Amino acid sequence: MSQTFVIAGGYLNINKAQDWTSTDVVRKLKGVTRSKKIGHGGTLDPIATGVLPICIGSATRFAETVLLGTKSYRINMLLGSSTDTYDSTGEITAEAKFFDVTRNQIIEALEGFKGEILQTPPMYSALHHKGKRLYELARAGIEVERPPRSMRVLSLELVQFEGSELVLDVECSHGFYARTLAHDIGEKLGTHAHMTGLIRMHAGPFKIEDTVSIEDVIELADSGDWRDLLMPIDTTLQHLGRINLNTSLVEMVRHGRPLSISNIGDNGAHRPGERIRAYTPSGELLAILIFEPERLGWRPEKVLAGL
Repeated sequence: MSQTFVIAGGYLNINKAQDWTSTDVVRKLKGVTRSKKIGHGGTLDPIATGVLPICIGSATRFAETVLLGTKSYRINMLLGSSTDTYDSTGEITAEAKFFDVTRNQIIEALEGFKGEILQTPPMYSALHHKGKRLYELARAGIEVERPPRSMRVLSLELVQFEGSELVLDVECSHGFYARTLAHDIGEKLGTHAHMTGLIRMHAGPFKIEDTVSIEDVIELADSGDWRDLLMPIDTTLQHLGRINLNTSLVEMVRHGRPLSISNIGDNGAHRPGERIRAYTPSGELLAILIFEPERLGWRPEKVLAGL
């Protein structure tokens, strides 16, 4: 008798409200959904709104595929003053009595922040230094050296410029600090600047037009229909190839046994370390397999728990 194999989990594409921390969102949804395994796919500052992917159940095993994906943001920033946090939640540290910046100067300055750039993380960040978070040190009045990190800016456009206010659209690699960009643009223009608003427009395959609110989840919690809001576990894995397994091969993978090329009737050429998605006969994602030439086949790398 064949066994139905159902994977429990998926992603909630949450539109985070302002003043919530990413941890606040996870904590709230953990209680609402009664999920034992839950986490988020990339921190958003309290000032920010927009896309915050929430990994639930087996999807937590693929959180890194969300974290490492590209992101895009809409940034609001103000010229003429800087703050200790690089955004409007902080204390003003410097002000320019007068500055005269043209649209063309801004566009020219933005060119220097495209492509591969080095970015120094702000002191008010969750990065660690000798066992402490940087923001903890900053609150104690301590500033430490932060080595610049390599970032990739795929696109950076000026959307609006009015008075001392700018609106930018940026698409970038993971780990990018929009606050630092605002601060650095101010310096590049010979003045001061800080970020006043931030919307994450997309994170990997998660887009703002597909988001749901925490209130949407709460409304469906009692009936259990909140699961209808889940995006599939393989949402972040579409760049990988796919194979469909029969019942006997499913059992082999579930027990961690490798599959030979002959097992799956695969005559294609594969690279060492190449990964593919393996599915059950009912179409559920079962595992990620990795190709090992020395085995002449595929080894289960991540096997998902079934119900």
